[in-house]
Amino acid sequence: MYDEQREPSEHGPLAGFTVGVTAARRADELGALLQRRGAAVLHAPALRIVPLADDGELLAATKQLIDHAPDVVVATTAIGFRGWIEAAEGWGLGESLLERLRSVELLARGPKVKGSVRAAGLTEDWSPSSESMAEVLDRLLEEGVEGRRIAVQLHGEPLPGFVEALREGGAEVVGVPVYRWMPPEDVSPLDRLLDAAVSRGLDAVTFTSAPAAVSLLNRAEERGLLPELLAALDHDVLPACVGPVTAVPLQARGVETVQPERFRLGPLVQLLCQELPGRARALPVAGHRVEIRGHAVLVDGALRPVPPAGMALLRALARRPGWVVARADLLRALPGAGRDEHAVETAMARLRTALGAPKLIQTVVKRGYRLALDPAADAKYADA
Repeated sequence: MYDEQREPSEHGPLAGFTVGVTAARRADELGALLQRRGAAVLHAPALRIVPLADDGELLAATKQLIDHAPDVVVATTAIGFRGWIEAAEGWGLGESLLERLRSVELLARGPKVKGSVRAAGLTEDWSPSSESMAEVLDRLLEEGVEGRRIAVQLHGEPLPGFVEALREGGAEVVGVPVYRWMPPEDVSPLDRLLDAAVSRGLDAVTFTSAPAAVSLLNRAEERGLLPELLAALDHDVLPACVGPVTAVPLQARGVETVQPERFRLGPLVQLLCQELPGRARALPVAGHRVEIRGHAVLVDGALRPVPPAGMALLRALARRPGWVVARADLLRALPGAGRDEHAVETAMARLRTALGAPKLIQTVVKRGYRLALDPAADAKYADA
């Protein structure tokens, strides 16, 4: 698993950035993809999956479908469909369930679900290219659902809009609850991620399921941090969702998200590789190109990790590049520095050492410090 603030092993497009991962499943895969591109990863599962193999609801729904055939079965997730088949086998109902599924119209939401359907020896009748439940709903409504019996494998949380639309169209809907999303047993990693987001210690946070987004928002609300979290996601911390369904809980709170065109982990990481460097501040300073990232700085393309106090000072100087920033203002920018301006001098010395180019920051006697912005850039940033 991936721990907070682990430094990248090599310089990649995400070097110097810290990315939060809220996934419960495939977190190792997503973390490895991010770290391979240089990111530091903070992993905090926002939920846990609770299988319902021993749950009476799933057993009752399975028996009901075997005894009374539906017209359509909608498989919504690969893990959920596999779990359903495995649970039925455990009850001695596996062959009966597979025989029933062979006799109905079987719809699979996307390629991963299709793979699980075929691994069970079945063949889907149709699967949308968009992997969207909205497209599945459109197809069913176009076919006409009045008087039809439709079984829907639920994926951890109810699908009220989907189910209600089918029922309004006259369908009888049977829910198949294979597993449920629950809050994590240990919320301390989630709290650390939440604190990092609110303090802008994260540059981006990834969501691969809508319940994970709901869980983070709910935890923030429980801790009285929801306004701060929403403000961070709105300005400084990039919320990246694997697809539009995942983004719905955030968008309902007014948070704009980014999403890849293909709803996969690889494209999600590639999107971050484009978005985060594009948001970084790049300045011509003392004959060097300085790009300020989350917890590091690129100086002429060379990665320079910088301590949190140094990054706080550098961001304060970069807000008005070339302008003198007083020690008192820099002291206020330092995390937990108190009232001693000597803390600014200590942090500034460490910052200059970390940057490897001391002349990037000039000391202005009795006034403060300034970024040594190149003369050609002075006019551009004069009113910044």
